[in-house]
Amino acid sequence: MKRLTALLATCATGLGLIALSAPQVSAATGCKVDYTITSQWQGGFQAGVKVTNLGDPVTGWKLTFDWPDAGQKVVQGWNATLSQSGSTVTAAPVDWNRTLATGAAADVGFVGSFTGANPKPTSFKLNGVTCTGSVDQSPTTPPPTDPPTSPPPANGTPVGVNGQLRVCGVNLCNQYNRPIQLRGMSTHGLQWFSKCYNTASLDALAKDWKADLLRTAMYVQEGGYETDPSGFTSKVNSLVDMAEARGMYAMIDFHTLTPGDPTYNLDRAKTFFKSVATRNAAKKNVIYEIANEPNGVSWATIKSYAEQVIPVIRAADPDAVVIVGTRGWSSLGVSDGADESEIVNNPVNATNIMYAFHFYAASHTDSYRTVVNRAATRLPLFVTEFGSVTYTGGGAVDRASTTAWLDLLDRHKIGYANWTYSDADEGSAAFKPGTCNGTDYSSSAVLTESGALIKSRISTADSFPTS
Repeated sequence: MKRLTALLATCATGLGLIALSAPQVSAATGCKVDYTITSQWQGGFQAGVKVTNLGDPVTGWKLTFDWPDAGQKVVQGWNATLSQSGSTVTAAPVDWNRTLATGAAADVGFVGSFTGANPKPTSFKLNGVTCTGSVDQSPTTPPPTDPPTSPPPANGTPVGVNGQLRVCGVNLCNQYNRPIQLRGMSTHGLQWFSKCYNTASLDALAKDWKADLLRTAMYVQEGGYETDPSGFTSKVNSLVDMAEARGMYAMIDFHTLTPGDPTYNLDRAKTFFKSVATRNAAKKNVIYEIANEPNGVSWATIKSYAEQVIPVIRAADPDAVVIVGTRGWSSLGVSDGADESEIVNNPVNATNIMYAFHFYAASHTDSYRTVVNRAATRLPLFVTEFGSVTYTGGGAVDRASTTAWLDLLDRHKIGYANWTYSDADEGSAAFKPGTCNGTDYSSSAVLTESGALIKSRISTADSFPTS
C-alpha cells in the first residue's frame, strides 16, 4: 500500500515527526492560503488549510503559521506531518504530495484545541515566503485539477473507486481525500456458519445487495480462533481475497466478547494481526477491527490494549485503517453510564484509527443516538456491528428505530455493518433458516424481515466523491 503518514502531535511534550529529510525544499515565489473551520465544539475544532502555489514549482515544501492565542494547539493532522513549537505550527508534506507544481494546491486538515477565543492563524508562509495571494511571476504551466489524481477505474466497484482509505478528521476518506460512507454486512461466527460464505453468497452481496463491505467475525473463544489458530487465520484470509475479487472492502474482526477484557487475548491478538497484516499488506481493501466488544473493563485498559496491538499491525501494514473497540460492548461507554468524553480526553496514541460503536435498534434508542450525534463531530466513528432487533440478537424488528439510526449514520457519513449475513435462527439474521444450503441469497423468498429492510438500505446507490 502507498505509505501515508498522519501525525498525532502532542504539542505540550513536543512529540511530532519533524525530521524533514528527503528532498531539500526549494524557494517559493508566491502563494495564497484558504483557512476554514469545518466544525467546532467546546474546547475543540476541526479546520482545513489549503495552500496554493502561485509561483515556480516547489519540492519538499514547508508551510508555517502562527496562532494568535496561546491556548490554541494542533492535536491531530492529516495530509501532512504537523508539529508545533510555541505558537508556530509547521506542516510538511507526505510522500504523495511532496511536490507542488505551479497553480497546484495542498489540502492540510487537523483537529485542534483552544481555550478562550479561537482566532484565525496568521503569518502563513510557504518555504519562508509570506502567502499574500499575489503572483510574483506569471504561471508557466496551467494549474492541475485538485486533487491531482487519475479518474476512477471503469469497473466502478467500491474499492475500484475509492482505493486505499484513510482517516481524515472525523471521517473515513478515500483516495481523493473525500469523506465516504461504507455500508455492508457482517458474517456470523465462522465456526458455526462458514457454509454461508461461498461464491454464490459473496456474488449476491456484491452484485445484488451492492454492499461495499464484508465484515468477517472471527470469534476468538466459543470454539473459534483459540481452538485452531492456523485454520481460522486461513478462513479469514480466504474471505479477504473473496471480497477483494468483488471490489468490496474486508473488515477483519477479532471478535472478543467473553471474556470482555481484551488483554486476556493480547498475545493471541499480536500473533493473529502480525500474520494477517503481513499477508495482506499489499491489499487496498483491508480494515482491521482489533477488539469487538470490550466489556467489564475501563477505557484505560482498552486504550492500553490498542496501543500494544496497533504497532504490530503498523510494522507490517502502515497504511490500513484500524478500528478500536470502546467501553460497554462498544457503546462509547454509554451502556456503562459513561459517554464519548473519556475517549476525547484520552484518545489512543495512534494515527489513522477509528472508534467502534454498536447498537441494537430495539434496545438502544434516543439516548444512544444523542451521544452518537454529538460524538460524530469529535471522533471518527464506524458502526462495525448493529442489529434491527434487541441486543440478544432476537425479538421483533424495530423498523422505526432502525430507520432513525440509519438516517443518523447517513447524515454523518458513518459506515456500518449489519449483524448478520447468515441464516441463524434469530431475528437479526438476514436469511431464513436453511437458506445457506442453497444458492439464492437475494430474493424475497429467503430474506427475513430484517434482511429485506437492510438490503433495501444497502442497495441504494453509493455516493462516492472523486473530486
